[in-house]
Amino acid sequence: MVPTMSLETLSPSRASDFKTCPQLFKFRAIDRLPEPTTVYQARGTTAHLALERLYDLPPRERTPEALYALFREAWTELRGDDEYAELFSDVEAERAWGMESMQLLANYFAIEDPERVAPLHRELDMLEQLDGITIRGILDRIDETDDGRLVITDYKTGKAPPERYALPAFFALKIYALLIRARTGRTPSEVRLLYLNGPTLYTLPINDAQLDATEQQVRALWDTINRAIEQDRFPPRPGPLCNWCSFQDRCPAWADQG
Repeated sequence: MVPTMSLETLSPSRASDFKTCPQLFKFRAIDRLPEPTTVYQARGTTAHLALERLYDLPPRERTPEALYALFREAWTELRGDDEYAELFSDVEAERAWGMESMQLLANYFAIEDPERVAPLHRELDMLEQLDGITIRGILDRIDETDDGRLVITDYKTGKAPPERYALPAFFALKIYALLIRARTGRTPSEVRLLYLNGPTLYTLPINDAQLDATEQQVRALWDTINRAIEQDRFPPRPGPLCNWCSFQDRCPAWADQG
């Protein structure tokens, strides 16, 4: 049966999914298939929570030791959830994962000094109407610099890809910059991808012309996704990222392989 639904909201991450692989978008946004929780996802969720809470502290207390303690506190809260119940084979495996996570968090301080950072918002839930389309997402962090510029930062706990492969992540951040402009009337001057595994920092200057172009891309993507829904046509787009896809075993592109 051809689906009769249409797009109600679109998040920056799902927009990036569709650009990467329409079939991946279908698995996640249309079919809403569950994905197994991995140790890497658990690390990312816990690290994001710890970094958010780090900025609840006065600047002089934002130390590595404080961040480690916040990570342990956050994991203590999360580890009781069902999705994490069977994540580790034993206590030693969990402890080794924790030690690796602490090393990643130590890398954070090689990229920026949290004493000098003044976040306007962290984990900001955004729902914005852009003249007929609705975009929703959660922004990791937005800062205001001493000279009044707005800077958006996205934390990544995975390994940084070569910069040319970071373009999909930058596309998502430009959408967030577009949402900030729509909400506040101010154009962020820069978006940043902060990879703790490295560590590596990629930055991209932003201006109104770029955001105007991004809005046009998002509108075109919205229409393309709705046509795909109407036609029930989501062609897979095989590539290097397939090796990390949770749905490879059911993807049409891999049906006749292995």
